[in-house]
Amino acid sequence: MPGKEKILEVKNLSVRFRHEGVWVNAVNQLSFEIYRGQTLGLVGESGSGKSVTSLVLMGLFEDRTNIEISGEAYLYCCDKTYDLLHSEAGVIRSLRGNRMAMIFQEPMTALNPVKKCGKQVREAILAHQNVSKKEAKRQTLELFGKVELPDPGRIYSKYPHQLSGGQKQRVMIAMAMSCAPLLLIADEPTTALDVTVQKTILNLLSDLQKQSEMGMLFITHDLGIITEIADRVLVLYKGDKVEEGTLEDVFNHPESAYTKGLLACRPSIDRFDAKLPTVEDFLEGREMDFGERKPMIFKDTDRKKVRVKGIDTWYPASKNIFGKTTSYFKALKNINIDVFKGETLGLVGESGCGKTTLGRTILRLVDPVDGKILYDGVDITAKKGRQLKPWRKKMQIVFQDPHSSLNPRMRIGKALEEVLLVQKNARSAAEARKKALELLRKVNIGKDFYKRYPHELSGGQKQRVCIARALAVEPEFIVCDESVSALDVSVQAQVLNLLNDLKEEYGFTYVFISHDLSVVRHMSDRIVVMKDGEIIETGNPVKIFENPETDYTRKLIESIPGN
Repeated sequence: MPGKEKILEVKNLSVRFRHEGVWVNAVNQLSFEIYRGQTLGLVGESGSGKSVTSLVLMGLFEDRTNIEISGEAYLYCCDKTYDLLHSEAGVIRSLRGNRMAMIFQEPMTALNPVKKCGKQVREAILAHQNVSKKEAKRQTLELFGKVELPDPGRIYSKYPHQLSGGQKQRVMIAMAMSCAPLLLIADEPTTALDVTVQKTILNLLSDLQKQSEMGMLFITHDLGIITEIADRVLVLYKGDKVEEGTLEDVFNHPESAYTKGLLACRPSIDRFDAKLPTVEDFLEGREMDFGERKPMIFKDTDRKKVRVKGIDTWYPASKNIFGKTTSYFKALKNINIDVFKGETLGLVGESGCGKTTLGRTILRLVDPVDGKILYDGVDITAKKGRQLKPWRKKMQIVFQDPHSSLNPRMRIGKALEEVLLVQKNARSAAEARKKALELLRKVNIGKDFYKRYPHELSGGQKQRVCIARALAVEPEFIVCDESVSALDVSVQAQVLNLLNDLKEEYGFTYVFISHDLSVVRHMSDRIVVMKDGEIIETGNPVKIFENPETDYTRKLIESIPGN
């Protein structure tokens, strides 16, 4: 960008790792520049080299026994040039957090869980500025105000686990901005956040950038988000730069098949596709005329698989010194909803609205304090312990985080066999192995994965294993709880296609929980909008999107990236 001050220059950056004695390339001959006041969007799927690039620039690979880094990277600051790849560790530490800062993808793991949030930000200020503790606290509270945290004084004394995901991310932004950096690297800072919180964070970053004229490297796998914040876009695929240009050039005239695939695989809010195209479809030049899907319309006279009548679910909010609950958080308030046989019912709303609690209450993983749940006409709220066992086989759940829902010490094949044998869906170990391999085939994972551990699989592969495990007991009803929210858009498309294919083959009934309305619109026959533990709107996807009844629903729709 002629006439602007260059602050970062990367030339022919290459990074490779040694894994089990073999060198694996992560980044190949990557070059780019960032100017003051400019945002460069770095886009690509998991494994494309985005985060590796950011960690190298921040000097966070100190042990280089199994890593080789070559090329050049320079930070231009205060009439000085800093060599980011070859300077001494002390020089890089003086720059890190001061002249260049980073916002990590997962704030809960980036923040110290045993330190109060205010003290963590204050500590960063004291490390780089010659000020008193009192002044550092004053600056911290001012920063909390700038990032629009409610009641900065209260947040200052809270631990990370006491804050919501959006609030933790704002604390991370405050920490990153504490020393007014020249360069900010934001690594997937909005992944898995609600669309409304995501939009607020993006607007906040844009405002802070305008105030300080810092340069920003914004890393994401979602091209929709890039339209909200970036000036230029660089697309990475398996460590290679496949495309770079302005937003208009990349979005309106993409040159590479990979970029076209990334743009196409996100669900549209303007049409109903029978199937989502994937990146592989574009790379392999497949025919992609999948046709349109028509959401199913159900009448009150149709068979109802699940009926929720007047459900209230409460959690203890506080207890006295004797351990007796003194107040409750009312997560669900008088919920009434029917789910028809063969329907996909979408549940949407922001975090804390009660979506997950409703899904788990239906499955009797959480007990309601009042109301009834009827499954095929049988009141399962009256069932206890062993009485619920027959229904456990009929109803299954696919959780949001596949990594934490798989046993890290158990091979994939054994995890599936265990379910088959415990639920008596297999009579012998040999039959369990045969069925486990068949389940892996159904979710489009080869038999080679049978002996692998969860950590050897990608996020999308782990989610497919969780779907296979849910299918193992031959269920009729499945709750998908944010099951694609943290996946790359291309992997997300594959999993959504798989869920729809399985529904068509087996006639499943789904409750599909998500904060992403574009995904819910693509999947659902009917959408339920929740807010503060109550249902505020119900209707078919066309009605909800074209004529929302409430301002809250309208706000959710307007917050969809790229909308």
